[in-house]
Amino acid sequence: MDVSLFDFDLPEDRIALRPASPRDSAKMLVVQPDGTLIHAHVRDLPDYLRAGDVLVANDSRVIAARLHARRGPDGPAIELLLHKRISTDRFFALARPARKLSAGDELIISDGFVARVVARREAGEMEIAFPVGGKELDAAIAQFGEMPLPPYIARRRPTDAQDACDYQTVFASHAGSAAAPTAGLHFTPELLNRLAAAGIGRTQVTLHVGLGTFLPMNADDTSKHKMHSEWLQLSTESADIINTARAAKGRVVAVGTTSLRTLETVAVADGTLHALEGETDIFITPGYAFKAVDVLLTNFHLPRSTLFMLVCAFAGLDTMKRAYTEAIAMDYRFYSYGDACLLFRPA
Repeated sequence: MDVSLFDFDLPEDRIALRPASPRDSAKMLVVQPDGTLIHAHVRDLPDYLRAGDVLVANDSRVIAARLHARRGPDGPAIELLLHKRISTDRFFALARPARKLSAGDELIISDGFVARVVARREAGEMEIAFPVGGKELDAAIAQFGEMPLPPYIARRRPTDAQDACDYQTVFASHAGSAAAPTAGLHFTPELLNRLAAAGIGRTQVTLHVGLGTFLPMNADDTSKHKMHSEWLQLSTESADIINTARAAKGRVVAVGTTSLRTLETVAVADGTLHALEGETDIFITPGYAFKAVDVLLTNFHLPRSTLFMLVCAFAGLDTMKRAYTEAIAMDYRFYSYGDACLLFRPA
């Protein structure tokens, strides 16, 4: 498909720089199966679900993945974004400016904390090795790194201490993401309690967010875009919870596109799920036949992005373009810290 089909104009003042407070006070545009649009708030979510449904959230935790370094003692400043761990002491990272780096270069992050470029990869990506690994490396990254806010926020304000809290979801427990699974940012303990009281089940998957989720599209046609793989895990316990709910005619409600992509990767043709730990590079565009997910809670996404293509596949291209036009007209807030939409898959 022509990527221009997924373009739209977004005024810059619609880009949220801080989340709503409390989190579940964010607006929520409900897109019904027939395309009807309803204006609500995330706190109203229990009113649109029913007993027996099961909420599936991504429990990945964002790491302080942005590191500021210098190439050697007197070299240029380099910014690293650690986007995928490949061993206890190595990451794939995006470097800026990448043209100043070569294999073997030493990157000084602070006194006593250095890294080395192992190899250059495509499009500014590097393989980076650290002299320590495991928990020692985790502690150093947490100490010297910063929250990897998306560029559309970071270029308008500096990252601060509040982001360390704001950019994590209440589900976050498995460290490894270079960006937040942002639909989960809308939940509060109070909302989770109300969902449970309404008989709505809950379980989790893990997908460590990396380039497959947030890398911009460079191709003019969707058939020419190659998704980067991201690590996922669905446990036997979670698979059983979801399969049981589906067998009882409950709906599967994915919290975010990362949860949806995990479930659709794992599901077999009839929608049954089995435990899996591995990689996914699933790229969902209009025409995709969904197997597992019935309802999707998600944020408002960038034009021409793989995530906007996914929601168009889920609810219909014309419907989603109309929904986004309505959201812009009604002052909804977009992107990571923005408002939400609740999508019901057409019959």
